[in-house]
Amino acid sequence: MIWTVLFLVAGLIGFWWWTASRRMLRQSHGPRIAPRPGRALLLVDLQEGIWCAPRYDEATRARIEAAVSREVAVARDRDIPVIALKQHVAAPIARLIAPRAASGPLAAPFQGMADHVITRWAEDGFETGELDNLLDVLRVGRLRIMGQDGAHSVVRTAQAALDRGLEVEIVRDGIATSDGERYDGAVEALLGQGARRV
Repeated sequence: MIWTVLFLVAGLIGFWWWTASRRMLRQSHGPRIAPRPGRALLLVDLQEGIWCAPRYDEATRARIEAAVSREVAVARDRDIPVIALKQHVAAPIARLIAPRAASGPLAAPFQGMADHVITRWAEDGFETGELDNLLDVLRVGRLRIMGQDGAHSVVRTAQAALDRGLEVEIVRDGIATSDGERYDGAVEALLGQGARRV
């Protein structure tokens, strides 16, 4: 009897794990938008807990920090809003699925750069609907995307933006990734759907 109960509990936990991980990794689908004139710079996952993890070398960090500083300066000069997406997984069990997720402020090199900060728990920045709402209020039709991890959150967010009819620009020297081969394949697919690499 005890083994049956343990087996059922293990099955329920396994089903929950499978469902939660699929939801965290899936791409959201939203309504297609009408053309909008505005632009925004989107910074993905540059908060302290993720940026400071030992996954990138100093040269990569320096490249990203320089690219973000340059792009933010251009955005400020042109009165383009800067939006930061932060990933946060609050539930302790969910952290087992996404151990890289961490809360906290933007990492020191990026503090004070964002006009708007959106916290989401899935890789796709549109999952909660908050980014959709903000872009609607700001009348944004073109997103310029940079940050990390290129093979995950950056490409999932870019794909969701394209599916909504937004124009997407991927900043070539502003993306860090721990899986270059996967990132290159994903970017090729995005370029085939109308994204631009700048």
